[in-house]
Amino acid sequence: MNAEADRHISQLTRNTMALVLAGGRGTRLKDLTQWRAKPAVPFGGKFRIIDFPLSNCINSGIRKISIVTQYKSHSLIRHIQRAWNFSRGILFGEFIELMPASQQSENWYSGTADAVYQNLNIIRAHKPEYILILAGDHIYKMDYGPMIAAHVDNNADMTVGCLEVPLDMATSFGVMSIDDKDQVIRFAEKPSQPEPTPNDPSQALASMGIYVFKADFLYDQLNIDAESTQSSHDFGKDIIPSIIDQHQVFAYRFRDVQKGEQAYWRDVGTLQAFWEANIDLVSVSPQLNVYDEEWPIWTNQLQLPPAKFIFDDEERRGMAVDSIVSGGCIISGAKVKKSLLFSNVKINSYSSVTDSVILPNVEIGRNCKIKKAVIDRGSIIPPNTVIGENLEEDAKRFYVNESGIVLVTPDMLGQR
Repeated sequence: MNAEADRHISQLTRNTMALVLAGGRGTRLKDLTQWRAKPAVPFGGKFRIIDFPLSNCINSGIRKISIVTQYKSHSLIRHIQRAWNFSRGILFGEFIELMPASQQSENWYSGTADAVYQNLNIIRAHKPEYILILAGDHIYKMDYGPMIAAHVDNNADMTVGCLEVPLDMATSFGVMSIDDKDQVIRFAEKPSQPEPTPNDPSQALASMGIYVFKADFLYDQLNIDAESTQSSHDFGKDIIPSIIDQHQVFAYRFRDVQKGEQAYWRDVGTLQAFWEANIDLVSVSPQLNVYDEEWPIWTNQLQLPPAKFIFDDEERRGMAVDSIVSGGCIISGAKVKKSLLFSNVKINSYSSVTDSVILPNVEIGRNCKIKKAVIDRGSIIPPNTVIGENLEEDAKRFYVNESGIVLVTPDMLGQR
């Protein structure tokens, strides 16, 4: 990309306001979202899920960001205040602000479009030329600049970020049909029989929940939608289907330009997907590179001591293999294998942890065996506890999914 193109994209991102929709309950994550919104769920050893779209905005040069919150948002709001309060609003017009539900209306947000509609007066006051709508609960790294540039080059009213997914998975997405110029000609929200792509009958073109709008066009469509008594006030179910026949709606394919293939993107909205995405990070060559210095993932940096491994006896050796161990952890005469440990995890002597994701501030007592588990923040695992070997017994106390991943929370342990 030449310097002139870089300047063009830089100008576009400066004139763009991002709205991160972070009010989702995330019921498919079961008890992980009992006390927190899905975007606030920890991920990757030190991050929260919402850190990924927010970091994408900052790295893309978008510095006007509003976060729309609703469901059990306390931990999310606290994280935003601690980790994302570095904008230079007074001098440069930059900001990261919160838009809680019920602030602008007596009603809760009734859909994704309604969440934006209820805050139109705030959005208009910032006078953006383009508006970028993002989901706050997906894991990926993306430069939004080229997508906004494609939106402008196509003279589009709306552009939808998309990726190809297998047909059997496409029933969980909004599915687009496009012409040879990538203009959307049909759109179906979570269809029972998804329409395949023209070039590959085994794949469908799915929406990522990323939208670019001309600001004035979005305002008009939201006002029209708000007046409709038949609408559920959702971008996928209502806004997109209502405009594709009479307006310019284009698909933007999310690609890894260097590799020439589809880029990494994960909806970690189920326990299975959450466990798999975290465990993938401990592999030799993970699909998601969180060590990328050119595209850092920003978050709240806790001041913690380094991880510590103690004891070197034959039966009591503090060690970790093929694992990620975060700051503040103490592995005291225990063995950790192919696992991801968040900050301040304590594992006591003669215990073993394998194929597991251990969230912050967990303590595992002596002589425990933990296998293929997700242990929630603050859990205290009593000595001699065995998890992951007898799933029938585990299911009596914990949640066990269809593939045998065991979810353990403080509430399940009687530690409210």
